[in-house]
Amino acid sequence: MEIPIYTVDAFTNLPFKGNPAAVCLLENELSEELYQKIAAEMNLSETAFLTNLKPTEDFTSGARFGLRWFTPTHEINLCGHATLASAAVLFYKKGNINSVVAFETLSGELLVQQRGESLVMDFPLNKPELQDRRKFNDILKAAVGDLPIHEVCHCKTTKKLLVRLADTCDRSVLSSLSPVAESLLKSEDSGRVKSLIITVKGAPTSQPGYDFYSRNFAPWVGVPEDPVTGSAHTVLAAYWSEQLGKKKMLAYQCSNRGGELELELRGDKRLDIAGRAVVLLQGILKL
Repeated sequence: MEIPIYTVDAFTNLPFKGNPAAVCLLENELSEELYQKIAAEMNLSETAFLTNLKPTEDFTSGARFGLRWFTPTHEINLCGHATLASAAVLFYKKGNINSVVAFETLSGELLVQQRGESLVMDFPLNKPELQDRRKFNDILKAAVGDLPIHEVCHCKTTKKLLVRLADTCDRSVLSSLSPVAESLLKSEDSGRVKSLIITVKGAPTSQPGYDFYSRNFAPWVGVPEDPVTGSAHTVLAAYWSEQLGKKKMLAYQCSNRGGELELELRGDKRLDIAGRAVVLLQGILKL
């Protein structure tokens, strides 16, 4: 069996920045074991598997595809950067003729379209709920130590815990954090948290005017730190939209690689996430 495979840096226009994902193009479904083995072999935060759903169409002519995402250890329900990477392969490498492509996923139908040099993803909006921070004392201590915390929210749908640091903390404070994956795992093993988002208010008056910054840690699914996380921004966008009174926002995830996301809320249930992508490598998996 030969499987076309690509690696794509998502949420960036520069190689070696943003969040890398592998994208496999499949004519037929694989076994569950093989999906996971390939993702473990690629050893990126996510490997996307894109399946052609109609025998009469191909990756150039088709407008609807199956899409699954795997970390090196788990299948996940939603991944933004690997969705962006999949669309980049279709539009940039396969020359897909459609203005919009649809992906059938565990999170329902996701649409992606080209807009200038960016790709725009139609994603669900996931609103977090304010929490009593005392319920999360252990994980907060492991994550941010004694830094001042403004508030803590949790999203049951995504199992993401959002920690907003006090406004006295700026981007440099967020960038300097280095929580230990093992400590995070030991501090929270109840299953209620699968991803930890730490965020601070941005500086929209200075160029390029980011509304907020974030970092994302997910050792619970085998990803110590995810460089740029589309799914986390389905929660962050809902939170910061209320805090800032804005529907359109520019966000920056300040991992070592870093990445930029353009966000626009559409009502109270959907979110457009726009970003750029660079296809860095293509080849064949021979199995």
